[in-house]
Amino acid sequence: MPVTKSGRGHQGAVDLKLDLTSSPKSAKKLQSKDSSFWDGHPSESPGLEKTKGITAFQTLVHLVKGNMGTGILGLPLAVKNAGILMGPLSLLAMGFTACHCMHILVRCAQHFCHRLNKPFMDYGDTVKHGLEASPSTWLRNHAHWGRRIVSFFLIVTQLGFCCVYIVFLADNLKQVVEAVNGTTNNCHYNETVILTPTMDSRLYMLSFLPFLVLLVLIRNLRVLTIFSMLANISMLVSLIIITQYIAQGIPDPSRLPLVASWKTYPLFFGTAIFSFESIGVVLPLENKMKDARRFPAILSLGMSIITALYIGIGSLGYLRFGNDIKASITLNLPNCWLYQSVKLLYVVGILCTYALQFFVPAEIIIPFATSQVSKRWALPLDLSIRLAMVCLTCTLAILIPRLDLVLSLVGSVSSSALALIIPPLLEITTYYSEGMSPLTIAKDLLISILGFVGFVVGTYQALDELIFSGHPLTSSNSTIFVQ
Repeated sequence: MPVTKSGRGHQGAVDLKLDLTSSPKSAKKLQSKDSSFWDGHPSESPGLEKTKGITAFQTLVHLVKGNMGTGILGLPLAVKNAGILMGPLSLLAMGFTACHCMHILVRCAQHFCHRLNKPFMDYGDTVKHGLEASPSTWLRNHAHWGRRIVSFFLIVTQLGFCCVYIVFLADNLKQVVEAVNGTTNNCHYNETVILTPTMDSRLYMLSFLPFLVLLVLIRNLRVLTIFSMLANISMLVSLIIITQYIAQGIPDPSRLPLVASWKTYPLFFGTAIFSFESIGVVLPLENKMKDARRFPAILSLGMSIITALYIGIGSLGYLRFGNDIKASITLNLPNCWLYQSVKLLYVVGILCTYALQFFVPAEIIIPFATSQVSKRWALPLDLSIRLAMVCLTCTLAILIPRLDLVLSLVGSVSSSALALIIPPLLEITTYYSEGMSPLTIAKDLLISILGFVGFVVGTYQALDELIFSGHPLTSSNSTIFVQ
């Protein structure tokens, strides 16, 4: 059964960063105890059943699937923003650093599990206990803020994913409809596609709203698991078709810059860290393994596979399309039914996964809200909050319809905090009083500082592009296509 991220992250409470592939279950725990907006257990993974445990192979599959989503489709444009040499090298460094931070989180969680004799420790619990172990009296007195901060970033991450999904749905469906009259069965015939006039992409976003509302009103976790499986199948088939296409007919790469402008690099950072956001899944996965001692090796193997896949898709996509690469590589595919079906498959997959990504912030916010009213009003309030939240994500998607900048914003704001900033600081607060080498402290501080710089600069650059760019917001994902 698939796991879900983030928020993870993510997508993570699972940071269901698990972008396209998650399946929640944490509600059972949340419903069995008093919950609060900040003190719930968002990092409890939704898709993992309390069964006998999962094998090492199943853990590896869940970890890899947890990173597969819309983020990977934006990596070719991210490589363009960094350069054909700098992009892959940066992805390699980012993958190594993200994996290292996941190991830190697992190690700290195991440390507190042994100390407090607990079977499992989620992300928020680990940060809270890490602050309680700090030598600083002020941090110990405010340790409960650790869980609140993690919960906040999980909510931002997951709602950000939902916004990205809506933009993605509109862009891809709009392109299929525009080119439907010129779509053929011949994928090798070169022609200029004459587009059919159609609605503005923001109207497509609104057209998806009724379906999204119906999906988020589903509160049965078994039903959501069915949608998760459908999303997994759609994504797998789509990625195979995309990879076989971009791997053929690559032009001379010498025309591409090795290193892009430093002004666009922050956009690369935001998109790349968005794709790597699965740190919220590692603790639930480790908890469900039959032999948790093998988890560090599985984590390293899984992140190596993910990093290699990201570098391959990002580099090949940029090499194949060059400066014509769009915010999502699906928008560059040829105008034949085989590749148009990829967009439709991704539309189905993203639509099915929206409710799964939405599950995490809903399970953090709704239990707190319903605990403030009588049982009579609990269900109406629950449904009202779900309706308000899905309308909020649709409104934000309409206001910021550029998929590349939404990816960068979400990655810079919340994913960098969950994946790069918090784990190294957690290691310092956890082990400082027990003795740490100055080299380890310097390493942790360096990772957190780099993560914070990426957080600030990436957020600023994405906002600057949105506010001050001279191009219309809707032009970034233009579907005009020549094949």
